[in-house]
Amino acid sequence: MSAVEAMLAEKIWAVVGVSANRQKFGYKVYKKLQAAGYTVFAINPTLLELEGDMVYPTLQALPENPGVVNCVVPPQVTLDIIAQCAKLGIGFVWMQPGAHSAEAIALATKHNIQAECACVLVELDAR
Repeated sequence: MSAVEAMLAEKIWAVVGVSANRQKFGYKVYKKLQAAGYTVFAINPTLLELEGDMVYPTLQALPENPGVVNCVVPPQVTLDIIAQCAKLGIGFVWMQPGAHSAEAIALATKHNIQAECACVLVELDAR
């Protein structure tokens, strides 16, 4: 099973960088995962809610650990998210285009976190 298949098999996701702006990928990724039947937690320290859904400030604030954390944030923020995932024991990080860096991939590898650098919107459409 590929990393993409393993991650898409996980049914609980968190999207870091959720946005209330419907044009932004943080919004599109969150809504697409929901529409595909996933349980999705929204993460953004500057939002309290998104269309009636609670938005959490951090991964640590979630009621349960997600199977996959999707990053829709700048690469420097992704590094912090990977460090948080390592502390929480989260084994999958999906980095949207623009969220990844060689440093982020190296940090994920160091902590035995499987990292994927692709667009989840494209992968979900391909299924």
